[in-house]
Amino acid sequence: MPFREVNSKVVEATVMPGQRLFSQRGAMLAYRGEVSFTPNVQGGQGGVMSMIGRRLANEATPLMTVEGSGTVLFGHGGHHVQVIELSGDTLYVEADRLLAFDGALQQGTMFLGSQGGVMGMVRGQVTGQGLFTTTLKGHGVVAVMAHGGVFEVPITPRRPVHVDPQAYVAHHGDVRNKLSTALGWRDMVGRGSGEAFQLELSGSGSVFVQASEEKL
Repeated sequence: MPFREVNSKVVEATVMPGQRLFSQRGAMLAYRGEVSFTPNVQGGQGGVMSMIGRRLANEATPLMTVEGSGTVLFGHGGHHVQVIELSGDTLYVEADRLLAFDGALQQGTMFLGSQGGVMGMVRGQVTGQGLFTTTLKGHGVVAVMAHGGVFEVPITPRRPVHVDPQAYVAHHGDVRNKLSTALGWRDMVGRGSGEAFQLELSGSGSVFVQASEEKL
């Protein structure tokens, strides 16, 4: 199911019979052909547990199932759009940054605390980011949203990458994440950005970072 970047803020998806894709509600800008849009009450392929995970994280991002034959133009809020192709690997992405994705991808939810421990929980409480990250696995295409554009930073075994948690969009590969503080607890009051926190990503893969700290 091809995705084509029309410009930095709009992506075009080809919908084919027998296939489907998922998109955020309100993301459809225009379409051609016989295409249907149906609310998805189970949060994509993740089912009930995926939906519960998102609600616990205040990330109950509603999805639409898109089916039929034609093309659809997607965009949302004037945000920049980045298309990411998966070749059997897993993409970890903030749920509210998903614009549209191939329905053939297997969807799940990962609790960031499983890798970040207690500090993974602090990330959600202090920085405003979710405790849960959506996972998309398989062969297909994902369109994500960000403020000010997206750039990809490679992660290598000898060169971990430190990212402002609020600038984090997604990552993939064999990567571990750990949140650390750059300041003492007394200094962190009122600070939710990289001034106080750093998300360390180590291993082999890459991380997608937005050019702004503004939350979607």
